[in-house]
Amino acid sequence: MPALTGKTAVVIGASSGIGLATTNLLADSGATVHAAARRKSAIQEGAEGRPVTAHELDISDEKSVRRTLEGIGEKDGIDVLVVAAGMNFPERRLEQLSGESWDAMISVNLSGAFYAVRAALPYLRASHGLVVLISSVSGSWPDASGPAYQASKAGMTQLAHAAGFEEHQNGVRFTAVLPGIVDTPILDNRPEPPPREVRDASLKPDDVAQACLFLATLPERAYVPELTMVPTQLQALGKSSTATPPVRSEE
Repeated sequence: MPALTGKTAVVIGASSGIGLATTNLLADSGATVHAAARRKSAIQEGAEGRPVTAHELDISDEKSVRRTLEGIGEKDGIDVLVVAAGMNFPERRLEQLSGESWDAMISVNLSGAFYAVRAALPYLRASHGLVVLISSVSGSWPDASGPAYQASKAGMTQLAHAAGFEEHQNGVRFTAVLPGIVDTPILDNRPEPPPREVRDASLKPDDVAQACLFLATLPERAYVPELTMVPTQLQALGKSSTATPPVRSEE
């Protein structure tokens, strides 16, 4: 039987990129999947006929998040919650940030994660469930993603750590997944989008989805507080490169 048969997964930020790839992989692995994002039609198109229930949701709207997750939880329960919603601006340097842009970034990337976790918590406790917050290596070391993005992702990682510290005795596991550069549409919001060679060498959404599946299939007695993954040719811990990756000669 598929690994997640009988489990209910909720993926937020599921219209593209990591969220959509995770939605599809969890559905293929047997889970009952509820996928949420602002663009419901993009979920339905991207799920390609899989039995995925799509929800229209703005993660920065606390009341909407609570209403959606309570509806799912009361109907199907929640065993796995993946929060993959995220945003960034082209105008991301400190001197370019305004109070409005800072607030928008924090509301989506950090506050939204809290809203989702808090709303799902009773159902996660009942199932001894798992929360996966898709953070970023940008929250661990400086890079060109900008202070607001980096602060929001650092906060997301620490939210996972602190929640896991409090909730482990209730059987709820929290993992912060910290990918390096991933070839997703968010790269198009960079002031200078990376060239094709860099995107080709980057992680793919399916790579991060595989990490989420690994976490979801661990036995309840084990969990991973933090998982960092980076593209081999471009990054290492504490080090980022936007240079074109070297071309390997064929021996």
